[in-house]
Amino acid sequence: MNLPGRNINPHISVDCVIFGFSTNQLKVLLIKRAYTNSSGRLSNDHKLPGDFIAINEDLDQAASRTLEELTGLKDIYLQQFAFFGKPDRISKRMDIAWLNETTGHKIQRVVTAAYYSLINITDTNSDFAIKNNATWIDVKQVPDLAFDHATIISNGLAHLQLTLRNEPIGFELLPEKFTIRELQILYEVILDCTLDNRNFRKKILKSTYMVQMEEKQRGVAHKPAYYYRFDRNIYEKYKKESLGFNF
Repeated sequence: MNLPGRNINPHISVDCVIFGFSTNQLKVLLIKRAYTNSSGRLSNDHKLPGDFIAINEDLDQAASRTLEELTGLKDIYLQQFAFFGKPDRISKRMDIAWLNETTGHKIQRVVTAAYYSLINITDTNSDFAIKNNATWIDVKQVPDLAFDHATIISNGLAHLQLTLRNEPIGFELLPEKFTIRELQILYEVILDCTLDNRNFRKKILKSTYMVQMEEKQRGVAHKPAYYYRFDRNIYEKYKKESLGFNF
């Protein structure tokens, strides 16, 4: 949390599920929360990046600010997918004590707007993550989390999987150039399934927004594959004709 003057609304927050892809793993950016309460009890868990909204900002602005503070990136893929507001979502004594101390407010209930974001991990500034005790963790190996953040991640992943089948958002997680095989691995990991190689390649090559580059892989043991790139302008132009990724 980094709100100058702490001029916040202490009952409305944003939480961001920031997805990245590396070493054939879908990863989520989590913050290490080391906190000792007044009784000397230590909380040594993780939480999602998030913050209360400032009085003068809307939800999208708060989410974008949170992302920039952690990654150093602006104008990245960001999608609101749900609100979480159960009366008991903040019920653990440690969570309540941590909120009261870090915000300077006596907080009893918070409604949060949940967002998920897709970024290329190599584009991020590691200094920002280190400063905020943030680290990338395999989404299948998420440790104990504060509040209801495990539920938020689960819901965010479900929304990502649904959208991925209908919109080419997977490119947000990849470098500018990639092979068809690398793209297929990304889809298989996120959707948690095995896709037919021939059908996947056939469907991808039908997409006018997948542009083959002249460059091929180098230094590989197998036959070098061509690199491709995603042309966003072509996609926006022909979006209505897109069949989506319905595997």
